[in-house]
Amino acid sequence: MIAVAVSGGVDSMIAAHLLRQETPDVFAVHFLTGFEPPHTGPRHPIHGIGDRLGIAVHVVDLSVEFRTHVVDYFTAAYRSGQTPNPCVICNPAIKFGAVLRFAAALGAGCLATGHYATVRRDSSGRYRLHKGVDPRKDQSYFLARLGQDQLAQARFPLGALTKDRVRALAALNGLHPVETAESQDVCFVTSSAYTDFMQPDGPAPQDPGPIETVAGQVVGRHAGLARFTVGQRRGINCPAAAPYYVVRLEPERNTLVVGTREDLLTARCRIEDINWIAPPPNGPMRARTRVRYRTPEAPGTVTPLDPRTALVEFDTPQSAVTPGQAAVFYDGDAVLGGGFIARRR
Repeated sequence: MIAVAVSGGVDSMIAAHLLRQETPDVFAVHFLTGFEPPHTGPRHPIHGIGDRLGIAVHVVDLSVEFRTHVVDYFTAAYRSGQTPNPCVICNPAIKFGAVLRFAAALGAGCLATGHYATVRRDSSGRYRLHKGVDPRKDQSYFLARLGQDQLAQARFPLGALTKDRVRALAALNGLHPVETAESQDVCFVTSSAYTDFMQPDGPAPQDPGPIETVAGQVVGRHAGLARFTVGQRRGINCPAAAPYYVVRLEPERNTLVVGTREDLLTARCRIEDINWIAPPPNGPMRARTRVRYRTPEAPGTVTPLDPRTALVEFDTPQSAVTPGQAAVFYDGDAVLGGGFIARRR
């Protein structure tokens, strides 16, 4: 049996459709985060996908797990002066964690999703993660923290397709998604301002504080560190000869440090809590590192400091290398591993 995680969008629907063409032993799983808009009626709208595809759809409430693993991580990261990346956490903890366990209890031997990526097994028997063929939609970055057991049970039917081809398949087969909007990186924040979502307990990332330049000069006041991320220009509101950009956040002093575009350049960074998909390196290696989903990979040298920590030295200094964001290492289209950018010491 194959389970397919369905969100209501076209990608997961076509993933389920493609698998249904291969075997009748397919069912769908839709998980609830607790942040969905309320619906009325005795039947969840997601069951419409099952009707169109001729498969059973199971709805599972994972709101407790989602809050524990994803939402609490999200708010804790902001409180510590970092910029979180919830999708990188959700995939191993929820989709290929709680959802996979739920599907396995129903008899599934693997879980498919609508991600644009591929999994291959190398000659040594190790499972390797590779990019999807569509460079505009490749989502291997968000899957870089899947372990070997999870990759062994992962199926990505869209890895060899482009987004245009997926849309064409949907139109050709009369498959209309329940959700027409593209999924967002932070699916549980309905407001455009993340600060509206922050919880009032614990350290207060919304308290006003000083804005300092990299030279230590106070140039203004900020309305809360949670409103800012490294590289941001908007919202600083401090007149100067050249625009200010956020260089770093210092939650211990509740201080926003700003500087010029040149101050954003970083020649090296420390990566922590690395999940190695390829065999861990024994010494320095050449790799291309992506420090944000929408930024190109940057060539450089990755030097392991211990089994889960490494120093990345870029061939060319990179802009807005942001603590808390995922850093993913590539060799061609193969994902070597991924961890999180540490705060500057």
